[in-house]
Amino acid sequence: MKFFGRVRHRPSTDWRLATDRAFTLIGDGRYEDAGALLTRAADLEPWLSESWFNLALLHKFRHDWDRARVAGLRAVALLDRSAGAPDWWNLGIAATALQDWPLARRAWQAYGLRVPGPAPAEASPNAEPTGMGLGSSAVRLSPEGEAEVVWGRRLDPARIEVQSIPLPSSGRRWGEVVLHDGVPHGERTLLSGASLSAYPVFDEIELWAPSPVPTWVVLLEAATEEDRDALEALAAEAGFAAEDWSSSVRLLCRSCSESRMPSDQGDGELRQDPHDHSAPGRPGPLGHMAPGGPGLLWTPERECGIAAPRGLVKGLLDGWVADSPDSRAWRDLEEVC
Repeated sequence: MKFFGRVRHRPSTDWRLATDRAFTLIGDGRYEDAGALLTRAADLEPWLSESWFNLALLHKFRHDWDRARVAGLRAVALLDRSAGAPDWWNLGIAATALQDWPLARRAWQAYGLRVPGPAPAEASPNAEPTGMGLGSSAVRLSPEGEAEVVWGRRLDPARIEVQSIPLPSSGRRWGEVVLHDGVPHGERTLLSGASLSAYPVFDEIELWAPSPVPTWVVLLEAATEEDRDALEALAAEAGFAAEDWSSSVRLLCRSCSESRMPSDQGDGELRQDPHDHSAPGRPGPLGHMAPGGPGLLWTPERECGIAAPRGLVKGLLDGWVADSPDSRAWRDLEEVC
């Protein structure tokens, strides 16, 4: 096969050695040294799409989106095929990070995804690729730190809007949009009726759009689950969120978090992935395993996260208590993120 008059051939031994060594260095976090080797590999085999794919991948790891876009474009120009090629997916992530929507659309379509046209009010090639109908998913915030898995709504193949209320250790807020990687690490399952649905867990790459809504923690006295549910419903009606962290947060080791999790039974060892949320604001995939779930004794004192503006949060809590003062109370409200 020829590319620009040159016969394509198997990569040389020098190319393979440089590339293998580069990925070993990437695994050690030595991106600068890896970059020198991958650049050398691209010089050795400039007609090989893998040369540029590997460079684009490195630039993605470094969050150097301009270079990732350039290398990604060179990679896809040399592809033998388009549909399903990871080169297009990585290019779509880089384009999304840069808000290069025409290129993002082109990348997702070339990969093989259906991308609806912009709405009439947004009839511009620069409009975001919305309406892809990707549904809910889970995202692992701060995957290299004190990781936390939360639920969100997929806006497109590279962005998730967070719909859980993250714990303050993640540095993330409800309503934020995060850029995420394309390869899932783990699954979460939810039982809906008689069927069990699996949802992928994607790793966050970086914050794409911040949220102005602060996170609060408050101690509730909720006599029943219905009292707790009433606060969550009240917050949702106001356009914000409340989440009973006492039920929705469970502790997992990294190995369990990155596997398919139908329950919160871990191996007892807590490592770098200590937090895992159930579905937004609700007891989770097997929420009955959490304190206060169905079948277990309800504990009235609940630690609750609330995402709401400063001027609304106290009124929200007071209104919740006023609806049933004999069974509800709150104290120790604190802004945490």
